[in-house]
Amino acid sequence: MTGQPNTRDVSPRGDGWAVTKPGAQRASAVLPTQAEAATRAREILANDGGGELRVRGKNGQVREQNTVPPGNDPRRSKG
Repeated sequence: MTGQPNTRDVSPRGDGWAVTKPGAQRASAVLPTQAEAATRAREILANDGGGELRVRGKNGQVREQNTVPPGNDPRRSKG
């Protein structure tokens, strides 16, 4: 991993709320509500080893920022 933290942004767009990775050309997901988009972004970050989640308001300003820990694999069986 480079020095850049794993980050996802939740921001408004015409057809809903987009979950994007900075520098990506396309959104990872577009959902109808900000809450749904934030939940999906947390899932994506947890599955990708954790990172920073930034939720932007309708004015584009960051209104919330959280660190998401790596997800836990529930299957911890031997063999």
